[in-house]
Amino acid sequence: FGWRKLNTLLRIPDFWSLLPSSSSFSLSSLSRSPSSLLGIGALASLTAYWLVTRRRPMQPPCDLNAQSISVLQGEPNWRRSALLKDDALLEFYYDDTRTAYDMFQRGLRVAGNGPCLGFRKPGEPYQWISYTEVAEQAQVLGSGLLGKGCQPNPQQFVGIFAQNRPEWIISELACYTFSMAVVPLYDTLGEEAMVHILNLGKAGILCYKIKCVCPPKPQDLAVVCFTSGTTGTIFFIDLCGSFFIRQEDVSISYLPLAHMFERMIQVVSMFCHGARVGFYQGDISLLMDDIKTLKPTFFPVVPRLLNRIYDKILGSVTSPLRRAVLHYAVRRKQAELSSGVVRNNSLWDRLVFNRIQANLGGNLRFILTASAPISPTVLSFLRATLGCLIFEGYGQTECTAGCTFSMPGDWSAGHVGAPLPCAMVKLVDIPDMNYYAKNGEGEICIRGHSVFRGYLKDEEKTAEALDSDGWLHSGDVGQWLLNGTLRIIDRKKHIFKLSQGEYIAPERIENVYMRCVPVLQVFVHGDSLKSHLIGIVVPDPEVFIDWVKERGIIGSYKELCQHPDVKKAVLEDMTAVGKEAGLKSFEQLKDLHLHPEMFTVSNGLLTPTLKSRRVDIRRVFQEQITNMYNMVK
Repeated sequence: FGWRKLNTLLRIPDFWSLLPSSSSFSLSSLSRSPSSLLGIGALASLTAYWLVTRRRPMQPPCDLNAQSISVLQGEPNWRRSALLKDDALLEFYYDDTRTAYDMFQRGLRVAGNGPCLGFRKPGEPYQWISYTEVAEQAQVLGSGLLGKGCQPNPQQFVGIFAQNRPEWIISELACYTFSMAVVPLYDTLGEEAMVHILNLGKAGILCYKIKCVCPPKPQDLAVVCFTSGTTGTIFFIDLCGSFFIRQEDVSISYLPLAHMFERMIQVVSMFCHGARVGFYQGDISLLMDDIKTLKPTFFPVVPRLLNRIYDKILGSVTSPLRRAVLHYAVRRKQAELSSGVVRNNSLWDRLVFNRIQANLGGNLRFILTASAPISPTVLSFLRATLGCLIFEGYGQTECTAGCTFSMPGDWSAGHVGAPLPCAMVKLVDIPDMNYYAKNGEGEICIRGHSVFRGYLKDEEKTAEALDSDGWLHSGDVGQWLLNGTLRIIDRKKHIFKLSQGEYIAPERIENVYMRCVPVLQVFVHGDSLKSHLIGIVVPDPEVFIDWVKERGIIGSYKELCQHPDVKKAVLEDMTAVGKEAGLKSFEQLKDLHLHPEMFTVSNGLLTPTLKSRRVDIRRVFQEQITNMYNMVK
């Protein structure tokens, strides 16, 4: 706005005539010339206006060089948030909001009859259910459950089996209204697993006299969460993830509600502040159309989706000139980021990035990525092109989704931020992998109010995850950086050893190879009886054919996947990217199989949070794995 006003004024013909010429300028001339005084005054006013309205860097809430602090009563590598006054961890963000039920009631007080849950039919705008309507429907449904024999206490488990939709949330709130515990279910669990869960939790599936509400207490069980091999009892008793939510914010819901990440986004962040949540149509291929229609301000994502956005942006720029302009514009925006300025109204946004931002609705204020590591290159690039705040968090189901979060104002990449105010983090030795806490490296352990109570009816698994002092052992390997942030450097749980004794963390290698232009998905496999790695690679159908054509090979997508020269070219490109990223020789693939079908949730090769189902992928491709090991000497 300020620049438009300035440009309009500077185009007025008489404006420049008001300024004295350089040859006649002097202090005495100013005193004699009213027009000169008027011109200098106008220029001074414009300069002052620009200084007042220019975009200033975001002020961080703490010293970005010391984002976490050593705990006084612990060892040197025990750290807590610098936002805390002392070692006492935050338990509740608002004194009157201590349960999931309280959170929605707070949002109801804030928003009243304002919009809460949105849905749409194909080709139509979003329709909204108000906070008041949601609360009324939840009480009616909860009363119906009591009428069917459910008991208003935390020992009553109620299963919810549905895609993301308003009825999911209403059913959840119906349970919380009468202190019942929720057991989320989803179709990719499989029939056998769902039967096991129902028997274990003795849950009844949701398939009149209205009762008085019976809200839960903070110590009551809220949800039993079965996700990706974990079974946790999670408590909604911390409110550390809602730094920036306003009532006018809108979020898109497409990540599985059966998982804690999406649940925390909605209950803790959105509903607690009277904000809106719009649901996708249930078809992931229509997600971008839903986003354009909804125009969200908040976009929770997983790294796979950000990688796709990054690849599509780069893939859409074909000419050398446009590619040069794009990279120059990114560098200019990244220079602003390094000084703490985040905006979407710069010259480069108007000239280069506006169409990219419009594809995501044009209203994004911030993005939160979690569930897996993201490449620093991708993160820095998208922070520049999307012109919004992008935060990275780290955690797992057993600590109510999050335990670290990148600090506002810190736009550096390559770390997952500092501990949240509700959690304490320490590192412990892993001698087999040569990680020692004295060096600031080791397995990440979490303690605090957000850590779960244990696995349902499984004391043995609980003892493996929670030690006697209440520390949750994550299985991830972290490193403390000098500024007090945490970097994820390895994985303990999915590690295997090659025949020569070298330990391999396949997920770290896969994240490196994902940066190869022709690669959409990759699975790295090793065998303790073999000395090398092999892989299954799904080429990106949007760029693969053109990428191969540049190398003089023509064919259909499926034909190219079977072409030996194409496989050789892809392997060489992956090896080059791996070498540039610092992969050791034994961490590089020695052979690969090109597969023309994506790993998806529907074919059982991805979890609902888009993580690889390693056991299932290994089983499906066992024949190709055996053949590759037989071929490689």
